[in-house]
Amino acid sequence: MSRVIHVFRQPDRFIAGTVGEPGERTFYLQASEEARTISVMLEKQQVVVLAERIGSLLEEVSRRFGAEVPETEEETNVDLEPLQVPVEEEFRVGTMGLGWDAETRAVVIELLAITEGEVDEAVVLDDTEEGPDAVRVFLSPAEARAFAQRADRVVNAGRKPCPLCGDPLDPEGHICPRQNGYRRTIDDGSSEPEG
Repeated sequence: MSRVIHVFRQPDRFIAGTVGEPGERTFYLQASEEARTISVMLEKQQVVVLAERIGSLLEEVSRRFGAEVPETEEETNVDLEPLQVPVEEEFRVGTMGLGWDAETRAVVIELLAITEGEVDEAVVLDDTEEGPDAVRVFLSPAEARAFAQRADRVVNAGRKPCPLCGDPLDPEGHICPRQNGYRRTIDDGSSEPEG
């Protein structure tokens, strides 16, 4: 079966979002163009890495190609709307690719489906017929910056980190390794030994 590449050259939306409550959230990237919407599932850490790498790529593009890249995107330009429902997962993301298309002056993001074997790096950002299914999205520098800002916001909207160990705090508290087996609670900061 040949590979399917969903290409969004001028997406109406490309966003990170979640389904579920903090601590049990599932992360998605969703691209929409006209009547077509594709959603792919990925790990929280993949969203973090993608947002960071977009920031680094934009700095490099500005430095090397002189492209006008906004430092931050105005709040009015950052899409704060929820994911379009129903969220139907096209695939789970395994490999991500990121590049700069000098011809269209666009950031290119490619999300490849997870596979059982190793992914040949040559298929990333390539139109070869072999390889995992993919979603390829072209974004202006401003759209890429807005995507990264929203992605950061989505990631940080989860559970607050423990000030001692950095692990996420559950509403009931958590057993903090830095407290030697004592349970940290959120409301008053008191501790009680785990028995």
